[in-house]
Amino acid sequence: MNKVPLNVLGISYSQTQTNAFALVLGEENGDKRIPIIIGAHEAQAIAIQFQGVKPPRPLTHDLFYSFATEYGIFVEHVFIFRLEEGIFYSKLFCSNAGKRVELDARTSDAIALALKFGCPIYTTQEIIERAGIIVSNDPNQPQTPYRGAMPKKTELQYMDIPELEIQLNEAIANEDYEKASKIRDEIKRRKRD
Repeated sequence: MNKVPLNVLGISYSQTQTNAFALVLGEENGDKRIPIIIGAHEAQAIAIQFQGVKPPRPLTHDLFYSFATEYGIFVEHVFIFRLEEGIFYSKLFCSNAGKRVELDARTSDAIALALKFGCPIYTTQEIIERAGIIVSNDPNQPQTPYRGAMPKKTELQYMDIPELEIQLNEAIANEDYEKASKIRDEIKRRKRD
């Protein structure tokens, strides 16, 4: 199975869910972005690692890192291997004195630890195809006209596919990956049905 390398691009506040954030991962050698909805505590831990801030007291991921490195355990890479009903599943691939172990982990924890250990993050091409949102920086690409405020989730069902695609492009342009993800899922559901 080919593993596609990912980079952490950032975190944005969720406008639709209280105390939720969208963690945005991007293909290392591509233009697709994967938004993953995470909680506030996980977002804080990732943001601290991503920005290189040292908290006054160790967070859980700091404690795990200190404990693991003290005993010679290293996280070699993180693998986001499954997407089921909107939930991403991940594994930590660890090593200790030549012994390799795979550990199940919540994706938000796995990403925070990948940043802490400085190790690569991978996923599958299938997950990229299912969850990825294409972001183009091509100035020659025609821009989608503004068609009003983003619809509420319940209003998506009343829009046709061209209208949904306009809303999707608008959400991507505004870097609102959580909304873009919901619209993308609605479009895929309709094309599948």
